[in-house]
Amino acid sequence: MRPLDGTGAAELPELGLTLTDDAPPGASEEPAAAEAAETPGPGRCWLCRSSPCGSCAQPEAKRKAPCPGLGLFYTFLSAFLFSLSSLLVKKVEDIHAVEISAFRCVFQMIVVIPCLIYRKSGFVGPKGQRIFLVLRGLLGSASMMFAYYAFQATSLADATVISFSCPVLTSIFACIFLKEKYSPWDVLFTLFTIVGVILIVRPPFLFGSDAAEVNESYSVHLKGTFAAVAHAVFAAMTLVILRKMGKSVDYFLSIWYYVILGLTEGVIVLFILGEWRLPYCGLDRLYLILIGLFGLGGQVFLTKGIQIEKAGPVALMRTMDVVFAFIFQIIFFNDVPTWWTVGGALCVVASSTGAAIHKWCQSSK
Repeated sequence: MRPLDGTGAAELPELGLTLTDDAPPGASEEPAAAEAAETPGPGRCWLCRSSPCGSCAQPEAKRKAPCPGLGLFYTFLSAFLFSLSSLLVKKVEDIHAVEISAFRCVFQMIVVIPCLIYRKSGFVGPKGQRIFLVLRGLLGSASMMFAYYAFQATSLADATVISFSCPVLTSIFACIFLKEKYSPWDVLFTLFTIVGVILIVRPPFLFGSDAAEVNESYSVHLKGTFAAVAHAVFAAMTLVILRKMGKSVDYFLSIWYYVILGLTEGVIVLFILGEWRLPYCGLDRLYLILIGLFGLGGQVFLTKGIQIEKAGPVALMRTMDVVFAFIFQIIFFNDVPTWWTVGGALCVVASSTGAAIHKWCQSSK
């Protein structure tokens, strides 16, 4: 699973909302309009500014189209890297999930600062968007913390599957806060998601007392499930905020608020819980570095995939997150998912994929 933070977010990224800027965001409209007025249009000569010129048309003809399937390959790689990151989170021992997220924020900060300096975007952002940037940082970092706790508390497959309810929740929040249309199809997808989560949680009052014996500690499993649901909720709210800001804010500035507020939030939570400790094992330290590397790599490949490929095929390919989660759970933890989990996974994946494809079909009309 990919924690949608935004590397997340996430992490938690959803399809085509913030990662498809063709030009550097944050540029004002007036300079862009002035530049458009001074720049000749496509196919016009820089000298005559009137008729098409062969010297201008020739380079455009030489532009190569992206390799067929390259966007889907990038999406496949992102799913693999995100799944590896999730696996390592579960493999880390004696380190709280909040501390892992704090280490990841530090790693991302090292990468983001040079990018902001190079792009000359500043570190504060537009005055009218700062409140949204703060909310994006707080909600996105909280989403990642809940995701990491879910990986540690419950099975890898269960946490990954529940996180896939994010697109459905995004549609609900977009309808409430952005006044977007909520169609009968969205209602159907929401019902499928609820059924899938119920099959994964398997509450005893519905499935009998024997369901509590499926895990060694059903209460821990239940906490992990609620954490995964909270991750999906916060990730969906983060995506609605990103959609609200649109292209008026630089993507790296959005990540900057995420890592700064995420690190601050993580330190405060660790201080309250008294869970701060340095990793004693050298292997755990390696895992923490790889979690940051794989998370960042997954975000880069997902960004490239969305920029090249259409949203519908990308939504289908992203279901490989669930496939990898099942495979890793069986290989590395010798934990074969139950049929209830498989059924819940089919419901949640079908609803989230259907919601993404439905939005894609609506936007392409």
